Amino acid sequence: MWLLLAFIAVPMIEIALFIQVGGVIGLGWTLAIVLLTAVLGTWLVKQQGRQAIANIQRSFSEMTDPSEPLADGAMILLSGALLLTPGFFTDAVGFALLTPAFRHVAFKWLRKRVKVQSFTAGGATGPGADPRDPRGPRPGPRPGPRPGPSASDEVIDGEFTEVDPSKRPTHPSGWTRH
Repeated sequence: MWLLLAFIAVPMIEIALFIQVGGVIGLGWTLAIVLLTAVLGTWLVKQQGRQAIANIQRSFSEMTDPSEPLADGAMILLSGALLLTPGFFTDAVGFALLTPAFRHVAFKWLRKRVKVQSFTAGGATGPGADPRDPRGPRPGPRPGPRPGPSASDEVIDGEFTEVDPSKRPTHPSGWTRH
């Protein structure tokens, strides 16, 4: 229901702001501001997006919780979409999402309301793989090497036909090299 309200309220807010701002500064300046915020927002999103990717990679390489860098990246992506959407309200929200302090507050607010069931970073996976699991080991495939033939021991049976080299295609094809 709240999503429906947002899809109704945001365009109405944008239209009202366009009318008000356009009445004060004129149509030309209003369109120039909208275009300028889109260009500036694109540049800022590109810069902060690179930093967010570096933070995500660092959290993965250091094996730390990547939830905040991932949330930062998602909020930067959302801000890019809002800044490319013509309007003053969406631009204000988009620029707010580009400030690290606002993203940090938004992340804390979201973290209180989102419950994560489980999170593992590398290591063994599958039933009973986590020694801290209160349910204990469970039946199922165990991580590690599997018994039986390895990939190098497998035999693949097939048929082939030898093609006479004189029977090559006479026309050039993008699929073959001649």
